[in-house]
Amino acid sequence: MTYTLGVDIGTYSSKGVIVDEAGAILAEARRPHEMLVPRPGWAEHRPEEDWWGDFVHITRALLDQSRVSSDDIAAVAVSAIGPCMLPVDSSGDPLMNGVLYGVDTRASTEIDDLNARIGQDVILDRCGNALTSQSVGPKILWLKRNRPEIFEKTEKVLTSTSFIVHRLTGEFVIDHYTAAGFSPLYDVAQCDWTDALADDIVSLDALPRLLWSTEIAGNITASAAKTTGLAEGTPVTTGTIDAAAEAVSVGVRAAGDMMLMMGSTIFIIQVTEQRVRDPRLWYAPWLTPGSHASMAGAATSGTLTHWFRDRFAQELPAATAFATLAEEAEATPRGANGLLFLPYFSGERTPIHDPLAKGALFGMNLTHGRGDVYRAVLEGIAMGTAHVIDTFRDVGAAPTRVLAVGGGTQNTVWLQATSDLSGLTQIVSDKTIGASYGDAFLAAQAVGLVAPDDIAAWNPASRGIAPEKHDAYARQYPLFLKLYEQTKEIAHALG
Repeated sequence: MTYTLGVDIGTYSSKGVIVDEAGAILAEARRPHEMLVPRPGWAEHRPEEDWWGDFVHITRALLDQSRVSSDDIAAVAVSAIGPCMLPVDSSGDPLMNGVLYGVDTRASTEIDDLNARIGQDVILDRCGNALTSQSVGPKILWLKRNRPEIFEKTEKVLTSTSFIVHRLTGEFVIDHYTAAGFSPLYDVAQCDWTDALADDIVSLDALPRLLWSTEIAGNITASAAKTTGLAEGTPVTTGTIDAAAEAVSVGVRAAGDMMLMMGSTIFIIQVTEQRVRDPRLWYAPWLTPGSHASMAGAATSGTLTHWFRDRFAQELPAATAFATLAEEAEATPRGANGLLFLPYFSGERTPIHDPLAKGALFGMNLTHGRGDVYRAVLEGIAMGTAHVIDTFRDVGAAPTRVLAVGGGTQNTVWLQATSDLSGLTQIVSDKTIGASYGDAFLAAQAVGLVAPDDIAAWNPASRGIAPEKHDAYARQYPLFLKLYEQTKEIAHALG
């Protein structure tokens, strides 16, 4: 029997699995870490500790638990949060903390400057994406302007996945799906780096070599084998962003398939027949040549449940706090007794792309209790998700199948509210482990152990959550949309 190993580096924790050729899980491992917020609007990880340290810890734990010989691991794949911005020196060593994806909004000035100089339509046409807090190009420009001493030492600009792959193989590579997030430095028509729109951000030589996600980037080096316990020479795939691997894990593969990832943030991926061009959504080549994907994401979702527990349920035991809060929310009627909640605690990504958006709780009176407010938080997240799905409908890309995954699938209020407000049935697969399981499948695909459609046998559907109609949501969802529009000016004035 041969096996594959997948590891995913998430926002607040990392996970890994070892699976056999039929997709059976032999071992799972997890390690928590923090997201650093050194200033409002900034979000960082420590690459040595949070990325590479987690990978090493998890890989050794998986090998110990499974008792699988490292010689029987046919391939390794890794995914991670992204797109991130990490400058490294010629040895691949980090020169600063990794700057995270769209939850980090430090490059707002650079976005405005590039849009004014190049033109938003030109960027959208060439790069497939409008410049937003998700874009890496403006963050590299921020580095050049604000940390010139680091920029001067920078040999390569990596993302989280490419940093780990380099540690494993010595190769500087990145997958096309992640590279599309480096606007305005990636040409979606040519599937190649470009400096045609902005030749003053960074030399293209500083960007990793482009490959597809299931291509082999290299093999485990002797040094990496000693550190991780993996066998020297084991193939390592190029990898991808965690959300893409998570989509694979639940069976997203055909046009019309949509993954709804309910984790620390909401992330949505839909495979499409053709490229979708709309500034409210993101675009990237999908994981293999000739395929397309449209994406969307909310900046804070599961993060808000942690925030609420930590601020307003400190007296509850950590092991049962979320279960108790869920019971309190269940006891509150739909509509949270008239409360509206804007979940924009780190600005917002799609579809409004407003880094200055603010969170808000509206409609409070002296009868409201903690359960009402917690339900309002969950329903606010669900309303933000419905806003995104409505945007897909607006651009003619309504999903035909929605596959839900992530920790939010264990929260019945959040899950049902999402179906009710979006009007879509959500399918939850048998295995909801997430991106690390998708990584293991992509590793197996890369070395010819499986075909893409085999994921249906690896991870069949378990249940469906059908939408229900409720007068409270029909009344409050339009008000949710108005609340943002009518408070936007105030939010921006607050800075």
